[in-house]
Amino acid sequence: MRNPGIGRSRGKPLARSATLFAGAWLATALALPCVAGAQGLRPYAVAGDAISDSLTGAVGDAARGRALMLDRSSTCILCHSGPFPEVRFQGDLAPDLAGAGSRWSEGQLRLRLVDASSLNPATIMPSYYRLNGLVRVGAAWRGKPILSAEQIEDMVAYLKTLRE
Repeated sequence: MRNPGIGRSRGKPLARSATLFAGAWLATALALPCVAGAQGLRPYAVAGDAISDSLTGAVGDAARGRALMLDRSSTCILCHSGPFPEVRFQGDLAPDLAGAGSRWSEGQLRLRLVDASSLNPATIMPSYYRLNGLVRVGAAWRGKPILSAEQIEDMVAYLKTLRE
């Protein structure tokens, strides 16, 4: 009878599991809801470091924005942390979202969601509402924004509430 701790590496099954998990996560991330793909981008104007006007012409829904932000498929909390006590394993690669509504204006928040790379070309944050000039875009997402204009406005509405 073979001793399970001798001979075969214990690390190989763990590495195989990690690879399967990473592949599943990537497939999920690339399979985000395609609501935004059914429509073209709405026009917007960047002034300085902000997009001052709503993409939809209306105020977003903060409750829907919070739900979207905490849904791991939107990828926000994979990199960001914030005042979300019910969510375990929040990210630490990007700024904490606590106080985001005090640090940035509504227009600044909107531009960061639409196209953070316009402010910092080296950012790892996705451009959630941009189509041109992108590289490493999965085939399912070519020609489609990650989030719809409505979803961007919902997230802006929620982020504005984070004052502390």
